[in-house]
Amino acid sequence: MSNPYRYAGSLRVANIGDLKLENGAVIQDCQSGYHTFGKLNPQKSNALIFPSWFGGTSAGTASLVGGPDKLVDSTKYYVICLDALGDGISSSPTNSATQPGDAFPRFTIRDMVTSQVVFLTKTLGLKHLYAVIGGSMGGMQAFQWMVSYPYFMDRVVPYVGSTRLTSNDLLFIEAELSAIRNGKACGMSEEKIRETVARIQSMVIQTPAYRVRTTSRADFQKYLNGVDAGFQKFFRTADWEAQLDAMQAHDISKPFDGDMKKAAAVVKARALIVVSRQDHIVNPRPALTFAGLIGAQTLILDNDCGHLAPGCEMARFVKTVHAFLDAPLKK
Repeated sequence: MSNPYRYAGSLRVANIGDLKLENGAVIQDCQSGYHTFGKLNPQKSNALIFPSWFGGTSAGTASLVGGPDKLVDSTKYYVICLDALGDGISSSPTNSATQPGDAFPRFTIRDMVTSQVVFLTKTLGLKHLYAVIGGSMGGMQAFQWMVSYPYFMDRVVPYVGSTRLTSNDLLFIEAELSAIRNGKACGMSEEKIRETVARIQSMVIQTPAYRVRTTSRADFQKYLNGVDAGFQKFFRTADWEAQLDAMQAHDISKPFDGDMKKAAAVVKARALIVVSRQDHIVNPRPALTFAGLIGAQTLILDNDCGHLAPGCEMARFVKTVHAFLDAPLKK
């Protein structure tokens, strides 16, 4: 099945073979999309991965990579922006040749991380990373990396992510899943389902105060038209549903009998955990609780931008991340 969402330029897609999932199913001929920036040093000690966020791709994370003014400085680090399963670039319901649509196996955040480990070791020959950084669903992947592969990296930076979702986070997930599944059951078009989901997403991604402050009543229709146009570029019903399912099931303590203290006990990497106090999509409490359990450095952003808080304090965010990544490793 052709995929119109492939990006030109430095995007590459590797075949990592059949990938066995947590539930026993297999993604056949699993594909992994990625962009790379910077140079790997002779010791292979400066590699950093940046998994994609919910609904995003490696082209999105790539926009945060570059020189010293960017979130990740590729003049210092060999940066690998990774496409998560279900993003329309890596193996997804919309691009699988042998398991398209509903035939595509359901996967988890842990499966995303497993696919990344296979890709890094098999395709790039990397057995260790300097750091993992990720935002939103990418932050969930970063938390999963901490407990699934604790010795694989030295540092981890999850931002606006979670160790497991709260009841309010799950309500958001259920609202979008219901819009998709009920829409399909009623024979709604992709366009109409997308329109409904776009309104749910836009209602919670920032705070009510932000919306009132930045969008006047007179400009509301213009704002809504922009939301619809934006979602049209990246929303694909089957992929969106698959990633929502993965986030809904996310819980890094699952292999530890649901005990987050046991999960925290296996963590070896140093962590900087960044949260938004007014996040209406990913509640900050689980991430902050975990930070306390592992003695992590934290950055708490408190502005009305909600889930997008890092972007509204980008200079502070970048400065904190750079200081954390550049600090000497403790022996």
